[in-house]
Amino acid sequence: MILEPLDPAEDGALPGELLTELTALYASNRVFHALSGDFPDSDDIRPEQVAAALADELAVPESQVLVARSEGRVVGIGITLNRHPDPADPDPWIGLLMVDARQQRKGYGREFVGKIEERFRGEGRDGVRLAVLEGNDTGLAFWGSLGYEVIDHRRDLDADRPCAVLRKPLA
Repeated sequence: MILEPLDPAEDGALPGELLTELTALYASNRVFHALSGDFPDSDDIRPEQVAAALADELAVPESQVLVARSEGRVVGIGITLNRHPDPADPDPWIGLLMVDARQQRKGYGREFVGKIEERFRGEGRDGVRLAVLEGNDTGLAFWGSLGYEVIDHRRDLDADRPCAVLRKPLA
């Protein structure tokens, strides 16, 4: 698996083929999007909606959008945040990790997370955090299997949704 930073053109546009692949990836995860409410209709996710969501993520200071490829095709997307908006929170965050639903249970998610953790460990970070939406039992089980533990329950900053906050030490 190769991770590449998402690199839009100067005008912010994504290459058409990449946007098509990313839209298919987002659309394949309709159950997650129905839970999150990030798109008006989880059964009809459109390229312009995905482009706008990614532009919003890229506009966040110290965030990075990573595209995962295997054998040349997009299999996942991840969003990391080097610093949480809360100054009392010292850890970097994984804001999103999504593997194409047709490619799940093949180890891509586990490998993707491992590469993100390795990067943060290389930067001398002590741990990494993320939030899982309440009701996302599959996500909670996945992260738990990777050694992440629930440390808090609170509402997310963007949409005021209930979440479990998880952390994994990196030392």
